[in-house]
Amino acid sequence: MFDLIIIGGSAAATAAGIYAARRGLNFKIVTKDFGGEVATSGEVDNYPGIPGTNGIELADKFKGHLANYGVTPEEGVEVKKITRQADGTFLISAAKDGAEVNYAAKAVIIATGVHPRELNVPGEKEFRNKGVSYCTVCDGPVFGGKAVAIVGGGNSALESGLMMADIASKVYMVNKNPGFKGDTILLDNLKTKKNAEFLYNAKTSRITGEQFVTMLKYEEGGSEKELKVNGVFVHIGMLPNSGLVAEDVQKNNQGEIVVDKNCQTNIPGLYAAGDVTDVPFKQIVLAAAQGTCALLSAVQYLNKTK
Repeated sequence: MFDLIIIGGSAAATAAGIYAARRGLNFKIVTKDFGGEVATSGEVDNYPGIPGTNGIELADKFKGHLANYGVTPEEGVEVKKITRQADGTFLISAAKDGAEVNYAAKAVIIATGVHPRELNVPGEKEFRNKGVSYCTVCDGPVFGGKAVAIVGGGNSALESGLMMADIASKVYMVNKNPGFKGDTILLDNLKTKKNAEFLYNAKTSRITGEQFVTMLKYEEGGSEKELKVNGVFVHIGMLPNSGLVAEDVQKNNQGEIVVDKNCQTNIPGLYAAGDVTDVPFKQIVLAAAQGTCALLSAVQYLNKTK
């Protein structure tokens, strides 16, 4: 029986883990993989105290900080279900290396983050990892000197475009909206790239190819048009990884876990932090702050239940 189980492996889980270690709790961090969406981020220049870094470097710093406190996250753990027992403790049912594993804890912090939203167009699933990618940082270097399409209209799409403009021969920014919703500075920087072309009111309709992607088709002005590309990077938003919680845990219409100002859910002893919650602004620094808040709230709860 642990005092606390922290589920997740990114900013929120790291902050919670650091504070849990400092408080001397009997706890464990379990996660499918460490880094989460932070590790897939490109340039990160808005995390206080660490200017000019990137997602991979920042995730490494997170893991290193935990190691300083003797904390090693247990990776490869895919949590399937969290059940509150009759005595108020929690049973965490999971899988690791094909085997069933279970953990018991007095309190739980869910910091599972999000996963990429899919286009749901013909060819997307067929060519996933064969030219279709949701992680430019991971797969972008493979497309050096080739033509690629970036689908999306926010910061992640713009960051992807900036990275690929320095790698690819041609970058098509395919946006179904009439304008970008991302930061102006990112858009302005991308507009200086001579190999970047912007397509507005362009709705992706199909991805085609043979063994690998060779073309993206999109609808514009009532007609279907084609782009000859070798890669398609999809950056159209994220969906919360909240399927592990029971139906009695309150979620909003987007599937985000609803929390109060103390990062507590509607279930006593169950907390959530980071992008998986209904807090509107999805930022690394806010996820870390929420992880801290959730941990301190959990400590108060544990003090009252011991």
